Amino acid sequence: MKGIILHGGRGTRLRPLTHTGPKQLIPVANKPISQYVLEDLRNSAISDIMIILGETNPEKVQQYYSDGRDFDVRISYIHQGIPKGIAHAIGLCEDYVGDEPFVVYLGDNLLKGGIESFTQHFKNSNQDAMVLLCEVEEPQRFGVAKFDEKGNLIKLIEKPKKPPSNYALTGIYFFQPIIFGMIKQLNPSWRGELEITEAIQLLLERGYKVSYKLVKGWWKDTGTPEDIIEANQLILDELTPEIKGTVEDASSIQGRVSVGQNTVIKRGSLIRGPVVIGNNTTVEKDVYIGPFTSIGNNTFIRHGEVENSIIMNNCLIDIKDRITGSLIGPNSNITSNTNKPKGIKFLIGEKSKIEL
Repeated sequence: MKGIILHGGRGTRLRPLTHTGPKQLIPVANKPISQYVLEDLRNSAISDIMIILGETNPEKVQQYYSDGRDFDVRISYIHQGIPKGIAHAIGLCEDYVGDEPFVVYLGDNLLKGGIESFTQHFKNSNQDAMVLLCEVEEPQRFGVAKFDEKGNLIKLIEKPKKPPSNYALTGIYFFQPIIFGMIKQLNPSWRGELEITEAIQLLLERGYKVSYKLVKGWWKDTGTPEDIIEANQLILDELTPEIKGTVEDASSIQGRVSVGQNTVIKRGSLIRGPVVIGNNTTVEKDVYIGPFTSIGNNTFIRHGEVENSIIMNNCLIDIKDRITGSLIGPNSNITSNTNKPKGIKFLIGEKSKIEL
């Protein structure tokens, strides 16, 4: 069985972070979102993986994952370029897939518990397609399933104004190669894209076997800053504490905290978990880092308070204020010349400099 990771899309709701890199490389708990996807495929005994690249800095994706050997998989790449829909992206992989079953996994999705059990079920079934569904509060944001009175899947509708159910497509699809024949018959939707929901609908209408499974636990589509902050909370909530760096005073650590190699937590600081701090980072005295915060590598927190936020690699934070609910891109500096503390919320892209 082969795997396909969709790594395209413009990520307009995450700008300015996505001006300089694809949204799937934004870190959650100090790991790119798409790496969780890749590791989920690997842990499901899928070692041959195709990554479909978009138009936003695709070279960064190839630099990070290379040929996959560092992740114990084999990675190939196809350029989709301008986003023309999930079905279009899948259609590019027909030669790669051959006659094998395969799973398609959107690279900005996170799923508690992973897909291993679903993968085994599909391998052992005679199904032509299987979709994973999750009950959500705002189904109109997603592709939505419609069922008959017996609970059979009869239709998939893309972002309906009046959803027929609260069960959304999670962005994880299992297929036999028959799906390529359906994709070739599609016309662009009103969005100008080839919709995978329409390809699956053709399977249903023509009598092919299409099933569904309901995911257990949480599922996150990390399309907005709020989604990423929440995903960070969910993953950190399961954090295993680990101290590889130097903590000058044990009382500086409260709760579940992970500290990377060559990182120094100075005496007089307070880290209240769950918190993850990367490698080669320094947290100075009098700094407070509150729950559900991720701090990347090579970062210097000189003054200030940080809570419920993601600070990426190579940043400098030197303020009298509290940063909360924020996404701070790599190579950013935030400094302050004021003595009037206040709470501040940021969404800033790579190489930003802010003086307060």
